[in-house]
Amino acid sequence: MRAMGTLVGHVAPGLGFLLIGIWHLYNNIKLFSLHPNTYRSLPWFPAPKLRRLELLLIAIGSSVSIAMELFIGPARHQPFDPDFTIPSYHLHNFEHASISLSFLIYAVFATALDHRAGRPAARQALTVLAAAAAFGQQFLLFRLHSADHEGVEGQYHWLLQLVVGVSFATTLMGISHPCSFPVAFVRSNSITLQGLWFILMGYALWTPKLIPKGCFMNAEDGHYVVRCRSDDELRRAKSLVNIEFSWLFATVVAFSLLCYLLLSKKFEKVSEYDAIEEEELENLELGKMTDSKLQESDSFAHMERVMRSIELER
Repeated sequence: MRAMGTLVGHVAPGLGFLLIGIWHLYNNIKLFSLHPNTYRSLPWFPAPKLRRLELLLIAIGSSVSIAMELFIGPARHQPFDPDFTIPSYHLHNFEHASISLSFLIYAVFATALDHRAGRPAARQALTVLAAAAAFGQQFLLFRLHSADHEGVEGQYHWLLQLVVGVSFATTLMGISHPCSFPVAFVRSNSITLQGLWFILMGYALWTPKLIPKGCFMNAEDGHYVVRCRSDDELRRAKSLVNIEFSWLFATVVAFSLLCYLLLSKKFEKVSEYDAIEEEELENLELGKMTDSKLQESDSFAHMERVMRSIELER
């Protein structure tokens, strides 16, 4: 059950990051295609029927994650020893819960800032700053993780840190470059890649059939870790992890560029149609004004002819 819990603990947040990343990718491409000259990225995007759905899902997912790590997952359903100290085998639970807490804080204050009236630029900058703080917290805790992240598992987490670092950097850049589409595009892709890597890592590390040849799952301190029988087999396993990451990275790049080609074409047509409608309305208004001027000039000419005829009669 602990092995399955670890699998779910990676796949569930991975799905969350994946959905948020694709949602941001779609909306950033749409926004840039419709308004290329006035484009400005958003820290979160309103949903059609429920405006703050994205923030609500982040808050719910973070709360469930904290509950799973601290109160549901542990064998005694609480992470402390009888003397209320934190045992060493539960330190990683607190670290994971702290990451979820930072995203919960972001979702709560992003909602509060959206409610508050004031300068939109300041509110957006503070929201982006809160999101950057959450990614920074995530990067720091994965970097200083108390769990044994050596060997195969360490290689997965080292590559994960690179992706989280990109998410952190591009989110922070959103404060000074809110109108940069490349920054928003890379940020969306990094969140998507982070989600996919979480999912792949969960299955690769906790599915016995997917363990590299020459390695095995070993129970240590209440959870399973991947160990290899020799240094050569460990190097081979790490190389396989690098190949998996490169293939996944290439897949995300190809997917995002394909999305841009398809969505930009779709929304550019909508934008052109809207522009044509606006031009037609302007021409129609101009035509009305021209017609009225012509009618006025005709009436004045008619009045002049009448006046001349009266003068001649006199």
